[in-house]
Amino acid sequence: MEMIGKKIIILTVFSGFFCVVSLAQQVPMYSQYVMNGFLINPSLAGRDGYTSVNLTVREQWVGIPGAPQTYAASFQTRLLKNSYISKSQSPRKKRINPTKGGNIGLGGYVFNDINGIVRRTGMLGAYAYHIEVGKRGSTPSFISLGLAATLYQYGIDINGDLMNSLRDKNDQLLLQYDSQVFIPDFNFGTTFTTEKFYVGFAMTSLSRGALLFSNSADNNRSELGHYFLTGGMRIYFPGHRDWELQPSILLKSSDMVLKSLQMDLTARVYYKNDYWAGLSYRTNDAIIAMVGLKYELCYFAYAFDFTLTDFRNKTYGTHEITLAYKFGNSPRRYRWINAY
Repeated sequence: MEMIGKKIIILTVFSGFFCVVSLAQQVPMYSQYVMNGFLINPSLAGRDGYTSVNLTVREQWVGIPGAPQTYAASFQTRLLKNSYISKSQSPRKKRINPTKGGNIGLGGYVFNDINGIVRRTGMLGAYAYHIEVGKRGSTPSFISLGLAATLYQYGIDINGDLMNSLRDKNDQLLLQYDSQVFIPDFNFGTTFTTEKFYVGFAMTSLSRGALLFSNSADNNRSELGHYFLTGGMRIYFPGHRDWELQPSILLKSSDMVLKSLQMDLTARVYYKNDYWAGLSYRTNDAIIAMVGLKYELCYFAYAFDFTLTDFRNKTYGTHEITLAYKFGNSPRRYRWINAY
């Protein structure tokens, strides 16, 4: 990439680091948030009753040096009150029923988010409580509440290749800041889920990064709070129960509110809940194509972002891969809830 392009990326990153007015996002972006919503909303930990391990890899604007990269590995589970109960009327006739599911979900993930010369590396632990609020027939509805604690290292790579394109490497605005600090913080989320639809809200950085460790330079730094509003529903094709349409929406914003408001509109088509494909439109950013499949307990999904901004002439697009392995038989969970 030309020198001018490098300078644009570096200046954008610096403006976010020094809390100058900038539209740069301080949290990772995910095109396939529907595959693992726990990454943006802690109340989804253990919601589907599975014990699952997920891996997400996102390479944004491939071909542009210093473009964002995100790697996340997560684990979540639902604590059950008991295991299965085996009931039998005779030695030849056995019936296994699941016991009543527990209300507590636990989860956590580690992540590495790189954006130009800025790197965020850390971990998160989440606690969720799922409350049954009603039933329609045999299918319950839930309100879920979640709280997460996170600790991450916020660092600047002052020795990387991108720094070589800076005209003044001894700029005092850069040198007076610590190149690495540790930031603890908290996230909150809530979700309402029924058989046919769901809606959720989450917010990050409740303390706005008020507490810093290794802050020898006494940096006057604060994080932006980010807000996520999600919703979706299930629509079955008449006479074809194997096919299903799932439209969904994700609204994202920050403390800058209207300046940072962004929306993802998504529609996915499922076949037997084992194969799916979909399209998504992210306002002022990209059109996203996604496909996925399930094989036994393994899930694989891929998304490609067709960039709509001026970067489209300099990049090969954005690639995102999600892998998941889910432990636990279907009696542990509510079958309808897994598709969300």
